[in-house]
Amino acid sequence: MRRGSNEIGGSCIELSYHGERILLDLGKPLDAEEADARMLPPTPGLQDETDSRLRAIVISHGHVDHWGLAPLAHTSIPLAMGAATRRILHAAAPFVPNPFTPVDTIDLADRKQITIGPFLITPYLVDHSAFDAYALLVEAGGRRLFYSGDIRAHGRKGSLFERLLRDPPKRVDAMLMEGSSLGRLDEHGDFPTEEAIEDLLVDRFKPEGFVAIMASAQNIDRVVSVYRACKRTGRTLLLDLYAMEILRATNNPNLPAPGWPNLAVYVPEYQRRQIAKSQRFDLLEPYRAARIYREHIAETGARAVMLFRPAMMRDIDEADLWSNARAIWSQWSGYLEHEAGARLKDDLATRNVELEYIHTSGHASIKDLKRLASALMPRSLVPIHTFQSDRFSELLCSVTRRNDGQWWKV
Repeated sequence: MRRGSNEIGGSCIELSYHGERILLDLGKPLDAEEADARMLPPTPGLQDETDSRLRAIVISHGHVDHWGLAPLAHTSIPLAMGAATRRILHAAAPFVPNPFTPVDTIDLADRKQITIGPFLITPYLVDHSAFDAYALLVEAGGRRLFYSGDIRAHGRKGSLFERLLRDPPKRVDAMLMEGSSLGRLDEHGDFPTEEAIEDLLVDRFKPEGFVAIMASAQNIDRVVSVYRACKRTGRTLLLDLYAMEILRATNNPNLPAPGWPNLAVYVPEYQRRQIAKSQRFDLLEPYRAARIYREHIAETGARAVMLFRPAMMRDIDEADLWSNARAIWSQWSGYLEHEAGARLKDDLATRNVELEYIHTSGHASIKDLKRLASALMPRSLVPIHTFQSDRFSELLCSVTRRNDGQWWKV
Protein backbone atom coordinates (compact mmCIF):
# COMPACT_ATOMS: atom_id res chain seq x y z
CA MET A 1 0.00 0.00 0.00
CA ARG A 2 1.55 3.28 -1.11
CA ARG A 3 -0.87 5.62 0.68
CA GLY A 4 -4.18 5.43 2.55
CA SER A 5 -3.47 3.09 5.45
CA ASN A 6 -4.31 5.77 8.02
CA GLU A 7 -5.86 8.69 6.19
CA ILE A 8 -8.91 9.52 4.12
CA GLY A 9 -7.82 10.57 0.65
CA GLY A 10 -4.66 10.18 -1.38
CA SER A 11 -5.45 6.51 -1.98
CA CYS A 12 -2.86 4.49 -3.87
CA ILE A 13 -2.21 0.73 -3.92
CA GLU A 14 0.60 -0.89 -5.89
CA LEU A 15 0.23 -4.54 -6.89
CA SER A 16 3.09 -6.62 -8.26
CA TYR A 17 3.29 -10.10 -9.76
CA HIS A 18 6.60 -11.41 -11.14
CA GLY A 19 7.79 -7.82 -11.53
CA GLU A 20 4.70 -6.68 -13.48
CA ARG A 21 2.82 -3.94 -11.64
CA ILE A 22 -0.37 -1.89 -11.60
CA LEU A 23 -1.62 0.95 -9.40
CA LEU A 24 -5.14 1.05 -8.01
CA ASP A 25 -5.92 4.77 -7.75
CA LEU A 26 -3.42 7.61 -7.57
CA GLY A 27 -5.19 10.19 -5.44
CA LYS A 28 -4.27 13.60 -4.12
CA PRO A 29 -4.27 13.86 -0.30
CA LEU A 30 -7.19 15.90 0.99
CA ASP A 31 -4.91 18.30 2.87
CA ALA A 32 -2.86 19.12 -0.26
CA GLU A 33 -3.64 22.42 -1.95
CA GLU A 34 -2.19 21.44 -5.31
CA ALA A 35 -0.96 18.23 -6.92
CA ASP A 36 2.82 18.06 -6.55
CA ALA A 37 5.19 15.50 -8.07
CA ARG A 38 6.84 15.17 -4.66
CA MET A 39 3.65 13.44 -3.49
CA LEU A 40 4.01 10.64 -6.04
CA PRO A 41 4.94 7.25 -4.62
CA PRO A 42 8.46 5.95 -5.42
CA THR A 43 7.12 3.60 -8.08
CA PRO A 44 9.61 2.77 -10.88
CA GLY A 45 8.35 3.98 -14.25
CA LEU A 46 5.71 6.29 -12.82
CA GLN A 47 7.36 9.53 -13.99
CA ASP A 48 9.45 8.27 -16.92
CA GLU A 49 9.82 5.34 -19.31
CA THR A 50 12.72 3.67 -17.52
CA ASP A 51 10.54 0.76 -16.35
CA SER A 52 7.77 -0.41 -18.68
CA ARG A 53 6.60 -3.07 -16.21
CA LEU A 54 4.19 -0.55 -14.68
CA ARG A 55 1.31 -1.70 -16.85
CA ALA A 56 -1.53 0.65 -15.88
CA ILE A 57 -3.15 2.99 -13.37
CA VAL A 58 -6.70 1.87 -12.58
CA ILE A 59 -8.94 4.68 -11.26
CA SER A 60 -11.87 3.47 -9.17
CA HIS A 61 -13.96 6.65 -9.53
CA GLY A 62 -13.88 10.35 -10.31
CA HIS A 63 -13.11 11.95 -6.94
CA VAL A 64 -9.83 13.84 -6.84
CA ASP A 65 -8.59 11.97 -3.76
CA HIS A 66 -8.51 8.90 -6.03
CA TRP A 67 -7.18 10.36 -9.31
CA GLY A 68 -5.65 13.73 -8.38
CA LEU A 69 -1.99 12.75 -8.92
CA ALA A 70 -2.63 10.79 -12.13
CA PRO A 71 -1.99 13.85 -14.36
CA LEU A 72 1.60 13.85 -13.03
CA ALA A 73 2.25 10.28 -14.18
CA HIS A 74 4.09 9.65 -17.45
CA THR A 75 1.75 9.79 -20.44
CA SER A 76 2.94 6.39 -21.67
CA ILE A 77 1.22 4.62 -18.74
CA PRO A 78 -2.26 3.34 -19.71
CA LEU A 79 -5.19 4.53 -17.62
CA ALA A 80 -8.29 2.50 -16.85
CA MET A 81 -11.54 4.06 -15.57
CA GLY A 82 -15.26 4.03 -16.22
CA ALA A 83 -16.27 5.56 -19.54
CA ALA A 84 -18.70 7.93 -17.81
CA THR A 85 -15.92 8.98 -15.40
CA ARG A 86 -13.76 9.92 -18.37
CA ARG A 87 -16.61 11.87 -19.99
CA ILE A 88 -17.35 13.73 -16.76
CA LEU A 89 -13.69 14.72 -16.38
CA HIS A 90 -13.77 16.12 -19.92
CA ALA A 91 -17.08 17.90 -19.30
CA ALA A 92 -15.68 19.56 -16.17
CA ALA A 93 -12.51 20.76 -17.92
CA PRO A 94 -13.77 24.17 -19.17
CA PHE A 95 -14.97 25.09 -15.68
CA VAL A 96 -12.33 23.90 -13.21
CA PRO A 97 -8.70 24.79 -12.51
CA ASN A 98 -6.08 22.19 -13.44
CA PRO A 99 -8.43 20.02 -15.53
CA PHE A 100 -7.66 16.37 -16.26
CA THR A 101 -8.73 15.14 -19.69
CA PRO A 102 -7.43 11.60 -20.21
CA VAL A 103 -7.78 9.99 -23.64
CA ASP A 104 -7.58 6.42 -24.94
CA THR A 105 -8.45 4.97 -21.54
CA ILE A 106 -9.30 1.35 -20.86
CA ASP A 107 -13.01 1.26 -19.99
CA LEU A 108 -14.24 -0.29 -16.77
CA ALA A 109 -17.76 -1.75 -16.88
CA ASP A 110 -19.80 -3.61 -14.31
CA ARG A 111 -18.55 -7.19 -13.89
CA LYS A 112 -16.84 -7.20 -17.31
CA GLN A 113 -13.37 -8.65 -16.86
CA ILE A 114 -10.32 -6.99 -18.36
CA THR A 115 -6.75 -8.27 -18.51
CA ILE A 116 -3.77 -5.98 -17.92
CA GLY A 117 -0.49 -7.87 -18.07
CA PRO A 118 -0.80 -10.81 -15.63
CA PHE A 119 -3.72 -9.17 -13.78
CA LEU A 120 -7.34 -10.15 -14.32
CA ILE A 121 -9.57 -7.31 -13.10
CA THR A 122 -13.31 -7.48 -12.48
CA PRO A 123 -14.98 -4.11 -11.77
CA TYR A 124 -18.10 -4.01 -9.59
CA LEU A 125 -20.31 -0.94 -10.05
CA VAL A 126 -21.10 0.39 -6.58
CA ASP A 127 -23.22 2.98 -4.82
CA HIS A 128 -21.21 6.13 -4.04
CA SER A 129 -21.66 9.89 -4.25
CA ALA A 130 -19.47 9.85 -7.37
CA PHE A 131 -21.18 8.63 -10.52
CA ASP A 132 -19.69 5.51 -12.17
CA ALA A 133 -17.74 4.26 -9.13
CA TYR A 134 -16.27 0.77 -8.92
CA ALA A 135 -14.91 -1.75 -6.46
CA LEU A 136 -12.22 -3.93 -8.02
CA LEU A 137 -11.41 -7.62 -7.82
CA VAL A 138 -7.83 -8.28 -8.96
CA GLU A 139 -6.50 -11.78 -9.61
CA ALA A 140 -2.96 -12.94 -10.38
CA GLY A 141 -1.06 -16.14 -9.72
CA GLY A 142 -4.10 -17.80 -8.17
CA ARG A 143 -4.53 -15.08 -5.52
CA ARG A 144 -7.51 -12.73 -5.27
CA LEU A 145 -7.60 -9.20 -3.82
CA PHE A 146 -10.77 -7.14 -3.49
CA TYR A 147 -10.53 -3.34 -3.23
CA SER A 148 -13.75 -1.69 -2.05
CA GLY A 149 -12.90 1.75 -3.37
CA ASP A 150 -15.45 4.18 -1.92
CA ILE A 151 -18.75 2.47 -1.29
CA ARG A 152 -22.08 2.90 0.50
CA ALA A 153 -25.56 1.36 0.68
CA HIS A 154 -27.83 4.37 1.37
CA GLY A 155 -27.68 6.28 -1.93
CA ARG A 156 -29.98 6.06 -4.93
CA LYS A 157 -28.03 3.04 -6.20
CA GLY A 158 -28.14 1.15 -2.92
CA SER A 159 -29.42 -1.90 -4.81
CA LEU A 160 -25.89 -2.31 -6.18
CA PHE A 161 -24.62 -2.85 -2.63
CA GLU A 162 -27.31 -5.44 -1.96
CA ARG A 163 -26.46 -7.18 -5.22
CA LEU A 164 -22.81 -7.36 -4.18
CA LEU A 165 -23.85 -8.96 -0.88
CA ARG A 166 -26.04 -11.50 -2.68
CA ASP A 167 -23.43 -12.38 -5.29
CA PRO A 168 -19.99 -11.52 -3.90
CA PRO A 169 -16.65 -12.65 -5.33
CA LYS A 170 -15.59 -15.96 -3.84
CA ARG A 171 -12.34 -17.05 -2.17
CA VAL A 172 -11.04 -13.54 -1.49
CA ASP A 173 -7.56 -13.74 -0.01
CA ALA A 174 -7.36 -10.07 0.99
CA MET A 175 -9.83 -7.21 1.03
CA LEU A 176 -8.80 -3.57 1.21
CA MET A 177 -11.88 -1.95 2.73
CA GLU A 178 -12.56 1.73 3.21
CA GLY A 179 -13.49 2.96 6.69
CA SER A 180 -14.36 6.61 6.23
CA SER A 181 -17.29 6.41 8.66
CA LEU A 182 -15.18 5.30 11.63
CA GLY A 183 -14.96 8.28 13.94
CA ARG A 184 -17.88 9.98 12.20
CA LEU A 185 -20.71 7.63 13.07
CA ASP A 186 -21.69 5.41 15.99
CA GLU A 187 -21.24 1.68 15.47
CA HIS A 188 -25.01 1.17 15.41
CA GLY A 189 -25.90 4.41 13.65
CA ASP A 190 -27.21 5.03 10.16
CA PHE A 191 -26.60 7.79 7.66
CA PRO A 192 -29.73 9.38 6.15
CA THR A 193 -30.74 7.82 2.85
CA GLU A 194 -30.82 9.96 -0.27
CA GLU A 195 -34.61 9.61 -0.22
CA ALA A 196 -34.62 11.05 3.32
CA ILE A 197 -32.51 13.97 2.10
CA GLU A 198 -35.10 14.58 -0.61
CA ASP A 199 -37.87 14.67 2.00
CA LEU A 200 -35.90 17.17 4.12
CA LEU A 201 -35.42 19.37 1.06
CA VAL A 202 -39.13 19.25 0.31
CA ASP A 203 -39.83 20.53 3.82
CA ARG A 204 -37.35 23.41 3.39
CA PHE A 205 -38.57 24.28 -0.11
CA LYS A 206 -42.23 24.72 0.91
CA PRO A 207 -41.99 28.26 2.34
CA GLU A 208 -41.75 31.11 -0.18
CA GLY A 209 -38.36 32.65 -0.86
CA PHE A 210 -35.28 32.06 -2.98
CA VAL A 211 -33.17 29.02 -2.02
CA ALA A 212 -29.45 28.74 -2.72
CA ILE A 213 -28.24 25.16 -2.29
CA MET A 214 -24.54 24.34 -2.27
CA ALA A 215 -23.95 20.80 -3.52
CA SER A 216 -21.41 19.27 -5.85
CA ALA A 217 -22.62 19.20 -9.44
CA GLN A 218 -20.82 15.85 -9.73
CA ASN A 219 -22.91 14.35 -6.91
CA ILE A 220 -25.57 13.17 -9.34
CA ASP A 221 -27.65 11.55 -6.59
CA ARG A 222 -27.92 14.91 -4.82
CA VAL A 223 -28.79 16.82 -7.99
CA VAL A 224 -31.60 14.32 -8.55
CA SER A 225 -32.80 14.77 -4.95
CA VAL A 226 -32.86 18.55 -5.36
CA TYR A 227 -34.69 18.29 -8.68
CA ARG A 228 -37.29 15.87 -7.31
CA ALA A 229 -37.84 18.13 -4.29
CA CYS A 230 -38.41 21.05 -6.67
CA LYS A 231 -41.02 19.07 -8.60
CA ARG A 232 -42.79 18.09 -5.40
CA THR A 233 -42.99 21.72 -4.25
CA GLY A 234 -43.70 23.40 -7.59
CA ARG A 235 -40.32 25.13 -7.68
CA THR A 236 -37.90 25.63 -10.56
CA LEU A 237 -34.36 24.30 -10.28
CA LEU A 238 -31.74 26.59 -11.81
CA LEU A 239 -28.61 24.79 -13.00
CA ASP A 240 -25.57 26.45 -14.53
CA LEU A 241 -23.60 25.27 -17.56
CA TYR A 242 -21.17 23.27 -15.46
CA ALA A 243 -23.93 21.23 -13.81
CA MET A 244 -25.73 20.71 -17.12
CA GLU A 245 -22.56 19.53 -18.84
CA ILE A 246 -21.87 17.04 -16.04
CA LEU A 247 -25.39 15.63 -16.33
CA ARG A 248 -25.07 15.39 -20.11
CA ALA A 249 -21.73 13.57 -19.81
CA THR A 250 -23.35 10.68 -17.93
CA ASN A 251 -25.24 9.66 -21.10
CA ASN A 252 -28.10 8.68 -18.78
CA PRO A 253 -31.51 9.59 -20.28
CA ASN A 254 -33.15 9.30 -16.86
CA LEU A 255 -31.36 12.37 -15.47
CA PRO A 256 -32.61 15.99 -15.70
CA ALA A 257 -32.06 17.51 -19.14
CA PRO A 258 -33.20 20.55 -21.18
CA GLY A 259 -36.92 20.42 -21.76
CA TRP A 260 -37.71 18.72 -18.46
CA PRO A 261 -40.36 20.48 -16.32
CA ASN A 262 -39.26 22.50 -13.28
CA LEU A 263 -35.77 22.98 -14.77
CA ALA A 264 -34.08 26.03 -16.25
CA VAL A 265 -30.50 26.85 -17.19
CA TYR A 266 -28.92 30.00 -15.80
CA VAL A 267 -25.49 31.13 -17.00
CA PRO A 268 -23.95 33.24 -14.21
CA GLU A 269 -21.82 36.24 -15.06
CA TYR A 270 -18.51 34.55 -14.25
CA GLN A 271 -19.30 31.72 -16.69
CA ARG A 272 -20.32 34.23 -19.35
CA ARG A 273 -16.88 35.81 -19.02
CA GLN A 274 -15.19 32.40 -19.14
CA ILE A 275 -17.02 31.52 -22.34
CA ALA A 276 -16.19 34.85 -23.97
CA LYS A 277 -12.52 34.51 -23.03
CA SER A 278 -12.21 30.92 -24.26
CA GLN A 279 -14.54 31.42 -27.24
CA ARG A 280 -16.40 28.26 -26.16
CA PHE A 281 -19.78 29.48 -27.37
CA ASP A 282 -20.56 25.88 -28.34
CA LEU A 283 -21.20 25.19 -24.66
CA LEU A 284 -24.30 27.40 -24.80
CA GLU A 285 -25.89 25.76 -27.81
CA PRO A 286 -27.56 22.70 -26.21
CA TYR A 287 -29.28 24.88 -23.62
CA ARG A 288 -30.60 27.89 -25.54
CA ALA A 289 -34.25 26.87 -25.31
CA ALA A 290 -33.97 26.19 -21.57
CA ARG A 291 -32.08 29.35 -20.57
CA ILE A 292 -33.37 31.85 -18.06
CA TYR A 293 -31.87 35.32 -17.60
CA ARG A 294 -31.28 37.48 -14.57
CA GLU A 295 -34.40 39.58 -15.04
CA HIS A 296 -36.51 36.41 -15.08
CA ILE A 297 -34.85 35.16 -11.90
CA ALA A 298 -35.78 38.44 -10.23
CA GLU A 299 -39.40 37.90 -11.29
CA THR A 300 -39.67 34.25 -10.22
CA GLY A 301 -36.97 34.01 -7.56
CA ALA A 302 -39.36 33.34 -4.72
CA ARG A 303 -40.09 29.94 -6.32
CA ALA A 304 -36.56 29.20 -7.52
CA VAL A 305 -33.84 26.91 -6.18
CA MET A 306 -30.34 27.53 -7.49
CA LEU A 307 -27.45 25.08 -7.40
CA PHE A 308 -25.21 27.77 -6.01
CA ARG A 309 -21.50 28.45 -5.64
CA PRO A 310 -19.85 31.56 -4.16
CA ALA A 311 -18.96 32.96 -7.59
CA MET A 312 -22.69 33.49 -8.15
CA MET A 313 -23.07 35.81 -5.15
CA ARG A 314 -23.03 38.98 -7.25
CA ASP A 315 -25.72 37.62 -9.60
CA ILE A 316 -28.09 37.13 -6.68
CA ASP A 317 -27.15 40.53 -5.26
CA GLU A 318 -28.09 42.23 -8.52
CA ALA A 319 -31.32 40.25 -8.79
CA ASP A 320 -32.07 41.41 -5.21
CA LEU A 321 -33.09 37.94 -4.02
CA TRP A 322 -31.45 37.65 -0.61
CA SER A 323 -34.42 39.09 1.27
CA ASN A 324 -36.39 36.15 2.74
CA ALA A 325 -33.88 33.73 1.15
CA ARG A 326 -32.46 30.51 2.55
CA ALA A 327 -29.10 28.86 1.99
CA ILE A 328 -28.45 25.13 2.35
CA TRP A 329 -25.04 23.46 2.55
CA SER A 330 -25.41 19.97 1.06
CA GLN A 331 -21.89 18.55 0.97
CA TRP A 332 -19.14 17.56 3.40
CA SER A 333 -19.12 19.96 6.37
CA GLY A 334 -15.31 19.91 6.51
CA TYR A 335 -15.15 22.21 3.50
CA LEU A 336 -16.73 24.94 5.62
CA GLU A 337 -13.66 24.91 7.85
CA HIS A 338 -11.43 25.97 4.98
CA GLU A 339 -10.80 29.62 4.17
CA ALA A 340 -13.32 29.66 1.29
CA GLY A 341 -15.99 28.11 3.51
CA ALA A 342 -15.45 30.63 6.28
CA ARG A 343 -15.65 33.46 3.73
CA LEU A 344 -18.92 32.07 2.36
CA LYS A 345 -20.48 31.97 5.83
CA ASP A 346 -19.39 35.57 6.44
CA ASP A 347 -20.79 36.72 3.08
CA LEU A 348 -24.14 35.10 3.80
CA ALA A 349 -24.21 36.51 7.33
CA THR A 350 -23.74 40.04 6.01
CA ARG A 351 -26.86 39.42 3.90
CA ASN A 352 -28.77 38.10 6.94
CA VAL A 353 -28.98 34.60 5.44
CA GLU A 354 -28.52 31.62 7.72
CA LEU A 355 -26.69 28.59 6.34
CA GLU A 356 -28.46 25.29 7.02
CA TYR A 357 -26.90 21.83 6.73
CA ILE A 358 -28.65 18.97 4.89
CA HIS A 359 -26.38 16.17 3.75
CA THR A 360 -25.55 12.49 3.97
CA SER A 361 -22.28 10.64 3.62
CA GLY A 362 -20.86 9.17 0.44
CA HIS A 363 -19.47 6.31 2.51
CA ALA A 364 -20.89 3.19 4.12
CA SER A 365 -22.04 3.08 7.71
CA ILE A 366 -20.16 0.78 10.09
CA LYS A 367 -23.13 -1.59 10.03
CA ASP A 368 -22.92 -1.86 6.26
CA LEU A 369 -19.15 -2.31 6.34
CA LYS A 370 -19.76 -5.29 8.63
CA ARG A 371 -22.30 -6.68 6.18
CA LEU A 372 -19.81 -6.33 3.34
CA ALA A 373 -17.05 -8.07 5.26
CA SER A 374 -19.40 -10.91 6.24
CA ALA A 375 -20.50 -11.42 2.64
CA LEU A 376 -16.96 -11.61 1.21
CA MET A 377 -15.33 -13.39 4.17
CA PRO A 378 -11.76 -12.46 3.18
CA ARG A 379 -8.86 -14.35 4.72
CA SER A 380 -7.39 -10.95 5.58
CA LEU A 381 -9.16 -7.60 5.88
CA VAL A 382 -6.92 -4.55 5.50
CA PRO A 383 -8.14 -1.06 6.48
CA ILE A 384 -7.74 1.79 3.99
CA HIS A 385 -9.22 5.27 3.47
CA THR A 386 -9.67 5.87 7.21
CA PHE A 387 -8.21 7.89 10.04
CA GLN A 388 -9.09 5.15 12.52
CA SER A 389 -7.57 1.93 11.18
CA ASP A 390 -6.80 0.93 14.78
CA ARG A 391 -10.56 0.51 15.44
CA PHE A 392 -11.11 -2.06 12.67
CA SER A 393 -10.04 -4.96 14.86
CA GLU A 394 -12.62 -3.91 17.48
CA LEU A 395 -15.43 -4.12 14.95
CA LEU A 396 -14.45 -6.71 12.33
CA CYS A 397 -12.80 -10.10 12.03
CA SER A 398 -9.55 -11.15 10.33
CA VAL A 399 -8.17 -7.60 10.37
CA THR A 400 -4.52 -7.11 9.43
CA ARG A 401 -3.24 -3.54 9.53
CA ARG A 402 -0.66 -2.51 6.95
CA ASN A 403 1.40 0.67 6.74
CA ASP A 404 2.05 3.06 3.88
CA GLY A 405 5.07 1.89 1.91
CA GLN A 406 4.86 -1.67 3.26
CA TRP A 407 5.04 -4.57 0.80
CA TRP A 408 3.21 -7.76 1.75
CA LYS A 409 2.04 -10.97 0.09
CA VAL A 410 -1.63 -11.56 -0.59
